[in-house]
Amino acid sequence: MSGFVRRSERHKGWQALALAAALMLALPAAAEVPQRVVSINLCTDQLAMLLAAPGQLVSVSNLARDPLASAMAGQAAAYPENHGLAEEVFALRPDLVLAGTYTSPATTALLRRLGVRVETFAPASDMDAVRAEVLAMGTALGRDEAARAMVAQFDADLAALRADPATGPRAALYYANSYSLGDKTLSGQILAAAGFRNVGAEAGLSIGGTLPLEVLILARPDLVISGQRYPGASRSEEVLDHPALAALGTASARAAMADRDWICGTPYVLRAVRALRAARDGLTE
Repeated sequence: MSGFVRRSERHKGWQALALAAALMLALPAAAEVPQRVVSINLCTDQLAMLLAAPGQLVSVSNLARDPLASAMAGQAAAYPENHGLAEEVFALRPDLVLAGTYTSPATTALLRRLGVRVETFAPASDMDAVRAEVLAMGTALGRDEAARAMVAQFDADLAALRADPATGPRAALYYANSYSLGDKTLSGQILAAAGFRNVGAEAGLSIGGTLPLEVLILARPDLVISGQRYPGASRSEEVLDHPALAALGTASARAAMADRDWICGTPYVLRAVRALRAARDGLTE
């Protein structure tokens, strides 16, 4: 009888070991530090380039090399590019793919079905989201310490640049199709950090929407900010050349800011804040 008990106990011991081994195999891939990372989104491209260990990032999207859209176009030239196609990405043998929440669902779903780990990042909507995106990328890459150091430097640099918008000059963000942005957006927070009051927010925009030209003219902002023009022509941009807006320029300044510093929630938004601070200082001299 005692022999049976010992065999039974040994059997239970083997079962426990087998269960423990199965549980270890079932641990999520997120617990492992990825060795071959592919990014297929403009913003994850830049976050990954900022934080990845040498040799860890093996490809970025073709958009990362666009100097009009990417704040790191020069650095991106050192990486093989991809076009976000599932078969193209899978051939790179990634153990982690970085995507945006608006990346093609068909692409991310297919990669997941093929057993590839995919992490998605939402567009940053404010300065807190910039911090969160950096920390999330650090976790995804197994680079938490580097991410925390980057956030600490970001906060210190932002504090040094920040100006009080309460009594500052008034500025309007004004783009093709009379599109503008309110204060509950990353662009709006960049504007506030540089010490400007937001004309779009005064007109009732909290996020993004149309700011009619007539409303803009009557608001008489101290500064009108537009994005850089892209090659070619578009009827949607004709409003930016309207004579009434040109006449407004006699009473207010106009500035074209590089889109690449505003698009993504990375520490490069501080370059946009710095450029606006210089414009603000020029208005108040």
